[in-house]
Amino acid sequence: KGWCDSELATNEQTRREKTKAVEALHAEIDSLEASVAKLNEDSAALSKAVAELNAAVEQATRLRQAEKAKNQQVTDDAKAAQTAVTQALAVLKNFYAKAGEATALLQAPRTFSKPYKGQDMSGGVIKMLEVVTSDFAKLEASTKAAEAAAQSEYDKFMTDSKMNAASKAKDLEHKTSKRQNQLQALTQKKDDVEGTQKELDAALTYFDKLKPSCVDSGVTYEQRVARRNAEIKSLQDALRILIGQDVPGI
Repeated sequence: KGWCDSELATNEQTRREKTKAVEALHAEIDSLEASVAKLNEDSAALSKAVAELNAAVEQATRLRQAEKAKNQQVTDDAKAAQTAVTQALAVLKNFYAKAGEATALLQAPRTFSKPYKGQDMSGGVIKMLEVVTSDFAKLEASTKAAEAAAQSEYDKFMTDSKMNAASKAKDLEHKTSKRQNQLQALTQKKDDVEGTQKELDAALTYFDKLKPSCVDSGVTYEQRVARRNAEIKSLQDALRILIGQDVPGI
């Protein structure tokens, strides 16, 4: 009886400890698998965000370069137009001045109530060209202002994008490293639970072996002893009959 009690107690403690260990390991495995799945999802989202950000930067750069080239062309054309119109104005003013002097000399003997002011049409042409020059100057100024504003906006976008990309890249690196560590831990936990489960199975198998002789199956220990003694006495009686003599008690 003492041996059975000792073996049963030891086996019960082993089964209890191994069962708790297996359950705890399965809980850790479930937690790690959920964490790895979440890290995979987060890493995929970060990778997608970085790719989209890089694509946006490339597109913004292409648009900025095209816009800058266009603004430069408009500015150059406006400058060239101003130069051309200014030169034309100088030629016209010189021409009208000389024409006025020649006309005044030809009409010198005559008497006029008002001094000669040149041909009336010269004033209209000159004013028109001056307005054109002013318009081209305004176009040049507004284009330069628009270019400066666009470049400032682009520079800010690039700065923000660079910081955002760096942050996401660092976050992605951290999650990738964490995922790798958890995958290693997951592999170890699966090995641990496999080994612990084998130990539990062994304890359960041993418990099944102990049951027939040590576990109460409706018969008390005293009853088992009495039954054993009765079996021994019966064997002694049978032996005595066979050999015709008394057999010492066992």
